[in-house]
Order: sequence, then C-alpha cells, then structure tokens
Amino acid sequence: MLPALLTACSGADLLNATVATDTYRRSDGLAYGSDPRQQLDVYQPAEVARNAPLVVFFYGGSWSSGERADYRFVGEALASSGIVAVLADYRLSPAFRYPAFVQDSASAVRWAFDHGAAYGADVNRIFVMGHSAGAYNAAMVALDRRWLAAVGLAPSRLAGWIGLAGPYDFLPIGDAKTQTAFNWPETSADSQPIGHASKASPPALLLAPLHDSVVSPQRSTVALARRLKASGARVESALFDGVSHVTLLASMAPILRSRAPVLARVTGFVQSAG
Repeated sequence: MLPALLTACSGADLLNATVATDTYRRSDGLAYGSDPRQQLDVYQPAEVARNAPLVVFFYGGSWSSGERADYRFVGEALASSGIVAVLADYRLSPAFRYPAFVQDSASAVRWAFDHGAAYGADVNRIFVMGHSAGAYNAAMVALDRRWLAAVGLAPSRLAGWIGLAGPYDFLPIGDAKTQTAFNWPETSADSQPIGHASKASPPALLLAPLHDSVVSPQRSTVALARRLKASGARVESALFDGVSHVTLLASMAPILRSRAPVLARVTGFVQSAG
C-alpha cells in the first residue's frame, strides 16, 4: 500500500533515502518458515544494546501486497530509538487466505522470542506492531489467543501491542481485495479483533488519523480502545489531524516526522510498557 499511495511525498524510495544508515545494523532475509514469504529483517541499534525492547512490525497492503524492504524507515526509526525492530513479510492473498497471514504473524513472533536475545533484545519486552492490514495481524496475535497458542506462546507473554490505522471491525466486507483475503461471505465472526478484547489483553497503543478515508477510525480505533478500556485492559489511544491513512505511518520517517508525533508515542509506550 505505501509505494502505491504515498505519491504526495514521492513514495517509499524517498522515505528510505532520508534514513541514516549509521543508526542501525541490519540482518537481512532471515527465515521464520519454509515459504519464500516467511522471511524477516532485524534492525539493531548501532550502539550495541543489551536487554533492549523488541518490536515485531507488520506492514499493510490489504493482505495482498507489500515488501518489508519498503519499510526500512520504520526499522531505522525504531532502532535509532534504542529498540530492536523485526520487519516481517507474510503470505499474501489471493494465493493464501485468512488465517494464513495471521498464522505467519504468530510464527514471526515465535521467531522473535527464540532469537531476539542474540540481537540484544530482552525477550520479556517483546511487542507486536502493525499498520493498516498489518495492524489487524498484530491485533489478532495480541488479542486472540489461538494464534500464539499454536506456536507455543500466549498473548500474556507480550509486553504490549501497537496498532496504526488498523481495521478491527469490518464485517460485512465491501472491499474486493479484502473479500478475497477473508473468503467473504464465508468469513467467520471470530475473525474480527474487536470481539477478542478482554481484561487479559496486553497493553495497547492505538493511533489513527482523525480523518481516514480507508479505515474508519471511529469504528475501529475508537471502538476497540473503548472496548479494551471497559474490559479493564490498559490502553492508550489518539487520533491525529493533518495525516492520512498512509502518512500516519510515513510520519515515522525523518522527512515527515513533524506531521504527527507517532514515533514519540510509539517509543514512549514501548519504554513505559516494557
């Protein structure tokens, strides 16, 4: 989604071109499964850290497109803030349908628990984070215990999760790509993250544009934050004016960081929750 929509600031190439390469060390193409799409990159702070928090990040793209290489600016933003970042690809529609991308997300988190210490991370301070469709993946991993249970973990092992402009309640499905990804109209009601909010949910940070033409911030971000708060879970949320569905995430890049304090909110949450 990012390369296709971010025309206003010349796309992912410009965002990545502004990234300082001396702020991180990257390990590329690490496999967390046997499929070619089951690979990830690790961004470590340039200053060797011990017991640093770790964030596993999933990008958006309607579950049908995306490449982790386009999100180097996210890895750099986190690593330059002292956070180990794991950016994972996952299997995409139409070749794969729900729940394949959620299963892959859980497997990437399993990899982080198994290997994070080797990259300077504290495995007791692991977070999941995503933007758009990737925020859905992160939400399902954090809220619906089935997916981490399948890889021998539980949501309680997570220090928290972060959703940026995520769709957390979107039935019935109108978008054609999403219909394919979720086998609409055979989509099960338990595919919706909002239905899994509970007191046991890990701490959450939910951010979205005030005016989002792609995902309703009121139906998803505001409603899920309200549901989590009512259940007794810890949740922080905010809606930002002056950014779109795409530039909300792009504001993590140095060239657009003045648009919204997304990076500051993310790093502050990680440090306080971890």
